[in-house]
Amino acid sequence: MDVQMHGTPRRATWLWITLIAATLLTWGMGMIGATGTWAIAALATISFWKGAVIILDFMALRHAPLLWRALTMGWMILVWVVIAIAYIKGLAQ
Repeated sequence: MDVQMHGTPRRATWLWITLIAATLLTWGMGMIGATGTWAIAALATISFWKGAVIILDFMALRHAPLLWRALTMGWMILVWVVIAIAYIKGLAQ
């Protein structure tokens, strides 16, 4: 088994710690009642980054065939586009 192909235990641990930190950050933003476009943009950016890390590193798709990366990342992008459209339409009302 090629350890480098799917990353190292050190990288996985570092990514896991940053995922936990990002989760605590978004939780903290909710606890203080952060609102407004800047808060939504920050939450969306953090969430998108977390999804990408999970897909590429923890699902081990970083070095997978392009089709699998495109399908999984494309699905996440599609979901976020739909969320963004709903948010923007909600602002217009």
